[in-house]
Amino acid sequence: MESLYAWGHFLAGITWIGILYYFNFIQVPFLKAVKPETKAEAFQHLVPNALWWFRWSALVTWIFGAVLLMSQHRFGSAFMMQGQDAVIGMGAWLGTIMLLNVWGVIWPNQKKVLGMKEATADEKAKAGRTALLASRTNTMLSIPMLFFMGNSGHASGLF
Repeated sequence: MESLYAWGHFLAGITWIGILYYFNFIQVPFLKAVKPETKAEAFQHLVPNALWWFRWSALVTWIFGAVLLMSQHRFGSAFMMQGQDAVIGMGAWLGTIMLLNVWGVIWPNQKKVLGMKEATADEKAKAGRTALLASRTNTMLSIPMLFFMGNSGHASGLF
């Protein structure tokens, strides 16, 4: 079963971080450069779909990672950053912070930007900036998170 947990964690993680990088390196610059009509179309059709995959892949990544650590009897020692599990623990903490950023900051603010939650023009502008900064923070956190995950022996020897 550990192989399945590791594979689920890996696949969902690729989806999550891939969409995170898409937002920050492709979509944001694109939306700054296009006509208002094109931006409105993207906000109506593309962005909500991408955000759905983004937030759910974040949650699924975290769940698979937590279940994997539990199945290895390392969850507590990882999150307490004890001994050999401190490396994976640092990656797990960074991933947890990123997950909380997705669900607690980015998504609530994006709902205002996309008109899914009522907001004034000023509130939408502020929400857009907050979501952007949280997303940029996650992009920066993803670099050390991937480093710690990759250098932890995470799921090593399972395949």
